[in-house]
Amino acid sequence: MPASRSFNGVLSADAVVSTLESRFAFDDPNSFVFGDLSYSLASSTDSEMFNEAARRISRDLCLNNPFAINALENRINYVVGFGHKYQATARDESDAELARKTQDVVVDFIVENDWFKRQQEILRRYDRDGEVFLRFFRDERGKTVVRFVEPEQVKTPQGPNGRRSRCGVVADKRDAERILGYWIDGSFVDAAKIQHRKANVDATAKRGVPLLYPVRENLRRAEKLLRNMSVVAEIQSSIALIRKHANGTQESVRRFVRDKNREADGMPPRERFQPGTIVDATAGVDYEFPIAGIDATRYVQILQAELRAIAARLTLPEFMLSSDASNANYASTSVAEGPAVRNFERMQHELVKEDMKIVWRVVEDAVRRGELPEDVGKRVSIQAIPPSLATRDRLNEAKADEILIAAGVISPQTAAMRHGLDPNRERALQRQARQEFTAD
Repeated sequence: MPASRSFNGVLSADAVVSTLESRFAFDDPNSFVFGDLSYSLASSTDSEMFNEAARRISRDLCLNNPFAINALENRINYVVGFGHKYQATARDESDAELARKTQDVVVDFIVENDWFKRQQEILRRYDRDGEVFLRFFRDERGKTVVRFVEPEQVKTPQGPNGRRSRCGVVADKRDAERILGYWIDGSFVDAAKIQHRKANVDATAKRGVPLLYPVRENLRRAEKLLRNMSVVAEIQSSIALIRKHANGTQESVRRFVRDKNREADGMPPRERFQPGTIVDATAGVDYEFPIAGIDATRYVQILQAELRAIAARLTLPEFMLSSDASNANYASTSVAEGPAVRNFERMQHELVKEDMKIVWRVVEDAVRRGELPEDVGKRVSIQAIPPSLATRDRLNEAKADEILIAAGVISPQTAAMRHGLDPNRERALQRQARQEFTAD
């Protein structure tokens, strides 16, 4: 292997991935050999070497590539926004006080764990690393505390303990989808204390794959193309004009420049022209303006083609990747039937499903502390409301909500949350307004 691909015997991420993907390394179209190890394409994503290399490449892109950064930020903006809202509702009117206590427990968890900010980081890690590990603790009061576990900490240990583990994940021998636990920093942690969200892989895969991994080369080419375009344009535009001496010798040109720039004091030759100056060239002298030959449109079309390929992988409108809305119609791309909106809705559904598992865990801990009764799950429901995605028609939405409330399909609280309002805060403000009106 070329020395340029290793440093002190440690393979670079690019070297590992390029080796894993090298067509010339395949003897069997479904497997390949890397060093002394044999891999199957079906299980290559469950290789610790592959996972680490793919993660390093993705992190580098998310740190330095402007298009990758923009893509991840837009996904967070639309899927998470300012954070999802949670509302505890009594299943029966007699349990209104229990619903209020449950709401207080949920709000307390959100505040103490900085949950809205943590939601954004969950999606960022999920996209960047292809997975996110959340570990649950209880503080001295018995309340739930959530902390991140770095993917590098989850690794198969050396020795007999690692025999049943793959990439630090221990699964049931009879059921590959039933996870028993994780090896974290060399210690076994029961699966009940970990929530592992993995992306872009099958259910039986032990680890996830970063979102940007399939388009890593497109992102690199787009970044390099943009850089080269800027550098070439900068060089061309920095030269005001080139004066050609058709019949001049090297000595005569030097003498001409020396006479023109006696006060330059070592600076590059300069000659200032006022706006509107007419240049009369003598015989044998031509003037050429390099900036007139700059045609960036040819390269912009290539750059746009690369960005469209990346946007296709991410199911994003091109303007969400490039921030160029000149060829986009926001209203048409943000309608409920648009591919991006559909994709964001699916992501929101998955995020809500996993988050609600944590919320009910918080409620169970409150039951364990004696703050809530054991049958709280039967008497109270909790809803998570993500931000609205489609282009909004506030008048029609309000009319639709009014009809649904009158029909008993949804509650006024749910309608308020759909419009980004806090039902409890709005009720308090309404009471305050009535009191002020009565006082007047």
